[in-house]
Amino acid sequence: MLLTLDHIQLAIPVGEEAAARHFWCDILGLTEVVKPDTLAGRGGCWFEQGGLAVHVGVEEPFRPQQKAHPAFAVTDLDRLAAKLEQLGYAVQWDDKLLPRRRFYTADPFGNRLEFLANL
Repeated sequence: MLLTLDHIQLAIPVGEEAAARHFWCDILGLTEVVKPDTLAGRGGCWFEQGGLAVHVGVEEPFRPQQKAHPAFAVTDLDRLAAKLEQLGYAVQWDDKLLPRRRFYTADPFGNRLEFLANL
C-alpha cells in the first residue's frame, strides 16, 4: 500500500525561518516552494529538490530531535562533510554500516540529520 515517502517534517523555533532557508537552500541546495495559502499562516517553510521534500514547521515549545532523524543519500559525501565543517557544523562519521559511508550532523536548531553515500 505504501508507495514512497512524500516529505519529512522537522521542527524549528518560532521566528527562525530565515536560518532554515539559509541552511536548506544556501548550504544544502534545496529550493524553497510556496506553502499552500491554507497553511501559510502557521509559519515554517517548505523545500524541495527533485523528489525530495523537506518541510520545517514552527513548534512551541521547541525541542530538537536528537535521536529520531531523516537520512539523506548524497552524491558527494566527502564534499558535503567538508562544506559543513567549514561552516562550523560538527560532522560525526559513523562506520557501523560499512561499506556504506555516512555521517551525522545537526541543523542550526539541533535536529539530528544523517547523510549517506548514494549507492
